Amino acid sequence: MPDAPQSWPSCLCHGLISFLGFLLLLVTFPISGWFALKIVPTYERMIVFRLGRIRTPQGPGMVLLLPFIDSFQRVDLRTRAFNVPPCKLASKDGAVLSVGADVQFRIWDPVLSVMTVKDLNTATRMTAQNAMTKALLKRPLREIQMEKLKISDQLLLEINDVTRAWGLEVDRVELAVEAVLQPPQDSPAGPNLDSTLQHLALHFLGGSMNSVAGGAPSLGPDTVEMVSEVEPPAPQVGARSSPKQPLAEGLLTALQPFLSEALVSQVGACYQFNVVLPSGTQSTYFLDLTTGRGRVGHGVPDGIPDVVVEMAEADLQALLCRELRPLGAYMSGRLKVKGDLAMAMKLEAVLRALK
Repeated sequence: MPDAPQSWPSCLCHGLISFLGFLLLLVTFPISGWFALKIVPTYERMIVFRLGRIRTPQGPGMVLLLPFIDSFQRVDLRTRAFNVPPCKLASKDGAVLSVGADVQFRIWDPVLSVMTVKDLNTATRMTAQNAMTKALLKRPLREIQMEKLKISDQLLLEINDVTRAWGLEVDRVELAVEAVLQPPQDSPAGPNLDSTLQHLALHFLGGSMNSVAGGAPSLGPDTVEMVSEVEPPAPQVGARSSPKQPLAEGLLTALQPFLSEALVSQVGACYQFNVVLPSGTQSTYFLDLTTGRGRVGHGVPDGIPDVVVEMAEADLQALLCRELRPLGAYMSGRLKVKGDLAMAMKLEAVLRALK
């Protein structure tokens, strides 16, 4: 960004003050040399302002500064990176998902980076977040999941269109879909995290598939229609567990006889269930389908789980009775889900084994 031309009185004053600065430097040398000489490494450039006017970038090597006249700012030319924190976004088909991104960038014009933006990192992060939000609002959930690389390349171009004017160039953008918080609203819901949790909750409550088949027609995967499966009384629950028994115990009872090597080969994931009881205590259970015939039991798994589900016992039942929506529960902090969505959807294979 070139400076405006100076008038002759301004040029005269500028030259006179600069001469006096050089003279002071020579008179006080070599003591002034400790303060006036600066070393600039190869990966940096020094932007010097003399009497408020910018000079050409200095460095690498030794740079001489005039005392009381020059001010400077260092600019790092190396590639740097930051992450866009995961934020909740709504896709074109009504799905709600948590999405973040990793961005790598470098400065190609030190002068522009100093003159145009005060806080370069913050401005670049906000630009990346705005571009990510606009791009995902125009796409359905399936396209976001299947074409992350294509979307990342488009984000790279859109961000660079803004940041090149700041002397900054983005080298790489990687989109990261953390979790799907709400399935699409305008299309039939496929296997997703919320429907999987509700299927599991049906088994927690002891609603066996035999009683459903005898008293009501088979329902589709739509999570809204699951309410009718819970309404009929389930007499088998009392025969297998006491009324005071935690709901998660139903999971252990239902899964134990169905573990097999075939199921382990099909799923190949480890799950952890954290259920907060009415007493305030938390019960932890695990389902490890990674080796042998699989294991299920109390406590945490031996390794790091692929999916962790945490909720209160009462909220688990409220989700099935349509008294609490999954999205509302998540937004209010009553439902917490962490882990790999692809692994979470493999719980459908476990549910099919219970039939």
